[in-house]
Amino acid sequence: MNKATIHIILFLFFIVTPQIKGLAQKTDTIVHVNGNVLKGDFKKMEYGIITWKMDGMGTINVEQPFIDTFISKKQFEIVMKNGLIYYSSLEASDSNREVIILVDGQKESIYIDDIVEAHPIKNKFWMKISGNLSLGGNYSKGSNLTTIAFSGNLDYRNKKTFYQTNWNLNTSYQGDSLTALNTNINLQWQRMFKNQWSSLILVGMSQNLQLGTKRRFDLSLGGVKDIIYNTWNRFYVTAALSGITETPYEPSNASQQDLAGAISVAYEIYKYTSPKISLQTNLNFIPYFTGEERYRAAYNLNPSISILNNNFKVGFNFYFNYDSNPAEGSLSNDDYGINLQLTYSLH
Repeated sequence: MNKATIHIILFLFFIVTPQIKGLAQKTDTIVHVNGNVLKGDFKKMEYGIITWKMDGMGTINVEQPFIDTFISKKQFEIVMKNGLIYYSSLEASDSNREVIILVDGQKESIYIDDIVEAHPIKNKFWMKISGNLSLGGNYSKGSNLTTIAFSGNLDYRNKKTFYQTNWNLNTSYQGDSLTALNTNINLQWQRMFKNQWSSLILVGMSQNLQLGTKRRFDLSLGGVKDIIYNTWNRFYVTAALSGITETPYEPSNASQQDLAGAISVAYEIYKYTSPKISLQTNLNFIPYFTGEERYRAAYNLNPSISILNNNFKVGFNFYFNYDSNPAEGSLSNDDYGINLQLTYSLH
């Protein structure tokens, strides 16, 4: 990664994010369990938190256990604990801690605690995008070593479909020389079905100087199953079949194509009492079906805690990669690192 690329990354992270003023009237209503009524704009609900925008107070977070009911004429995608997905507006219920939705043209009352996610079905492209941008770095004068880590994800949600771009860039420089490089960029598409199943198409690109991989392209087809999904945690598994094209750093070695499997186990947890704490971790195992006997494994751990408000978090990212049969000329069979990060959340 050259210096121009670094400048672009820094520019993207530190520029003032365009603030789009909501044109819709703030006519949504929350009824608190103590009887207070809040008027505003229902932005989203996930991990037990409603993001709520009010005139004068700006954007606030309302914890799910303190909500008696809510009202909104907007159409929402509502994900339930049992895996069902509804598309409906929201009406107040006479029963405590319930809300009324339309199911096949009939009104049905559901428990608020049974709602895992609620996202407005928005018309504006920008408002359908959410995500996180994380930046970390370190400089040592004694060794003249500079480390930069830039990671994040951008999500685009549509009716029954979900798109995500995620990336993790870790580079180290000693003077003007590149000493370490670990890059992963993925683009995925999911189609949601009943019973907490989703289909998956993923296109990925990666490189790792330590493991001797100059370029690796992946095309994966598979499925995602939520084992546990509620207001405070999510545990899910992914299984896929992958076609892989890999080019090593060693010039004398030609590119090779392989067929491999891919199994991923992921866990996310969110504590919504102050201070807000979140943790994401995943373990990937990739056995090769063609070529020489080989498998790869990768582990990531990313805890964070909110500062100032829920849009800013500090934390760290730990990664570990292993290749049982890396390309000739590789420096090692494994690669690992830890980076402190400042994270900003969009929408």
